[in-house]
Amino acid sequence: MTNEPLETALEKIRTFIREDALPLEPDYLHRPFRELLPALQAKRQKVKALGLWAPHLPKEYGGQGFSLPEFARISEALGRTPLGHYLFNCQAPDIGNTEILMEYGTPEQKKTWLLPLSRGEVRSCFSMTEPDYPGSNPAWMDTQARKDGGDYVIDGRKWFTSAADGAAFAIVMAITNPEAESPYSRASQIIVPTNTPGFNRVRNTPIMGEAGEDYASHSEITYKNCRVTQKNLLGQEGKGFEIAQQRLGPGRIHHCMRWIGICERAFEMMCHRAATRLLAPGKPLGSRQIVQEWIAESRAEINASRLLVLQAADKIEREGSRAAREEISIIKFYVANVLQKVLDRAIQAHGALGITEDLVLSYWYRHERGARIYDGPDEVHKSVVARIHLKKYGVNVSI
Repeated sequence: MTNEPLETALEKIRTFIREDALPLEPDYLHRPFRELLPALQAKRQKVKALGLWAPHLPKEYGGQGFSLPEFARISEALGRTPLGHYLFNCQAPDIGNTEILMEYGTPEQKKTWLLPLSRGEVRSCFSMTEPDYPGSNPAWMDTQARKDGGDYVIDGRKWFTSAADGAAFAIVMAITNPEAESPYSRASQIIVPTNTPGFNRVRNTPIMGEAGEDYASHSEITYKNCRVTQKNLLGQEGKGFEIAQQRLGPGRIHHCMRWIGICERAFEMMCHRAATRLLAPGKPLGSRQIVQEWIAESRAEINASRLLVLQAADKIEREGSRAAREEISIIKFYVANVLQKVLDRAIQAHGALGITEDLVLSYWYRHERGARIYDGPDEVHKSVVARIHLKKYGVNVSI
């Protein structure tokens, strides 16, 4: 049965990406982001006028009200360009922060932070990973938030705080209950305005040679006697890990479908190159069996990835992230690896041109290598899947 509202939206989105977003891509790849802001803001206004703004959000928050499986398909369409999700106001980490603010935010927090975020008036960041502790173990961290009167006073050091450059506020994971018996009950999530004294953005951490800026940044942050009201606690105290897990399930759907969008564009570029690049008169690159193998394997892997992700999205929608734990881990490591392989083949097919800045492929190759690391490295997710099945045979294996 055809989902007409979704198919209509997808047709409009694909047209917008082709006619409005892709022409901006060369400037995005070669010029400072802030120089492009006027043009980007104009395009964001056009998205609003087309009735496509924030497709992931409920209509009461100015979004389009699409379900997670529906938004998964939209995320693929937007993923064809690095600008897609930003232009539609559903880029990470804002998309995850809006979701947890909707679920756990107080009425005051929603008015102060969620509504401006949903309207695209501000950006946010998520501050969890620490340089001295493994990011694969979010229950183990050093940043502390001690109570003083009606405030929290935060001290610690974070890095890979995504999109901190220019963000209006951070959602910070910090230890509030150090004596709790379970390590999963020690941390809380606290909203910290970035203009708070003691919130210091040390630098944008260079990634594969690029420091990044604005929503494409990954910053190192120090919190030194950073004081915020306890009213900024998100959800219940000691529930930071639980909230993070709720955030990461749908987030992995968003990422994986974005990666599939990247794969589709890279696949088309590879096929076009194979059909048009002549090795000799009448002998296109695609006449070589190894290139045909790249094309065939990429097609099969992309199709398989899409089905796996849509299956996971459907289960999250019906049963919640906890019930879909295995499916979430499978797509995280499987699709991340398909992304690496498809990009690598596309670059190889383009030869030396593939590693130049003339194409978007080199940008993706640099920026998306992290797909196998962030939101849980491959090794952790593979261990999760293996332990689930070994347990059925009476084998309990700890990480």
